[in-house]
Amino acid sequence: MHMEIAYYLAGPFRELVTMQALPLKGALKDSALRIIRNGGILWKEGWIEAVDDFETLASRPGVTVMEQMIKGVVLPGFIDMHTHLAFGGSRAADFALRNSGSTYLEIAESGGGIWSTVKATRALTIEALAALTAQRANALLQQGVTTIEVKSGYGLSVAEELKCLRAIAEARRITGASLVATCLAAHMLPADFNGSVAAYLELMVNELLPVIKEEQLARRVDAFIERSAFSAAQILPYFKSAKAMGFDITVHADQFTPSGTEVAITVGARSADHLEHSTDKEIALLAHADVAAVALPGASMGLGCKFAPVRKLLDAGCSVAIATDWNPGSAPMGNLMLQASVLASFEKLTNAEVLAAITYRAAAALGFKDRGVLAPGYRADFIVYDADSYQEIPYQQGRLQPAQVWKSGARIV
Repeated sequence: MHMEIAYYLAGPFRELVTMQALPLKGALKDSALRIIRNGGILWKEGWIEAVDDFETLASRPGVTVMEQMIKGVVLPGFIDMHTHLAFGGSRAADFALRNSGSTYLEIAESGGGIWSTVKATRALTIEALAALTAQRANALLQQGVTTIEVKSGYGLSVAEELKCLRAIAEARRITGASLVATCLAAHMLPADFNGSVAAYLELMVNELLPVIKEEQLARRVDAFIERSAFSAAQILPYFKSAKAMGFDITVHADQFTPSGTEVAITVGARSADHLEHSTDKEIALLAHADVAAVALPGASMGLGCKFAPVRKLLDAGCSVAIATDWNPGSAPMGNLMLQASVLASFEKLTNAEVLAAITYRAAAALGFKDRGVLAPGYRADFIVYDADSYQEIPYQQGRLQPAQVWKSGARIV
């Protein structure tokens, strides 16, 4: 009699780091991590059924043990919750200019920066842009990043923003990672727009956002609040309109000057991202709000500026996520663990705080409750390192790569 296979089992692992039962906000000690030694993950149809001692799980009826498993350290799939992967061209010239003494804002104001990437991205077909986006997503997937947020923002017209978002949708079909699209039409006022800031934002509200909603191209809206982009006063009505249409809000905040955090809190944003120039005032506001603080150390490294005050944010009681900000201008590196580990050294973060920031806290900042933790009811997204201890992973600062990456219970790396 043929019996249908009900469950799949992976393991035994030297260490299974579950990220279970940890708070969403505030500082974390490594001793709070729940680590199962010789543990296993049991799943069915892509969803975790149990996480326990391997032998205990193997004794259940109808279990098939997955062969060729690395018997090392297993973690939830990482989540990179702030990227700009959908772009064309290069900004190597910007990097050279900055290192020769020009500032990011000076380059932007002289016609370089974001606008040069807009022109290169507009020159691409949807198919070419989708292929580049998927290629970069696959590079993150090799690092163990199974969920990736991807912004538009290099189109900056109704037609070109739709092209960017449709390219992200197409990229989903050619990468094994989950891609979460965000509309960043308010990245800057395009140089070829013949009108005011208010007129541009009104155009996006009236002609772009309804199409995004209808085609389900994105559920999130972002904006860059900065001297070279939009002021807090200019962007607030735009965010309020987007939220009234049902979009989640996230904000590029306090990268060079503080102001964006207050907007994020006013509109009830999911997150305030960057925060390099957040002061004690902004930290206190975030600590008392349900708005995640997102650090982007790659931008600090690329621009040669200070890191977000993550130690202060955590000690104040904030929920902190860490993301790559992979983009062609300020953060072209795209290495999540390297960036998180370097940030940990400068900001004195525990391993638990680093791992939380790229797993369940990042998931929460994106509005997900089904990933970032290895526990029953969560997606079977997990990564396996050929290592004796989870401590090796941040310690080696990105040099140690996952030996295997599993997405929804299927091995894709």
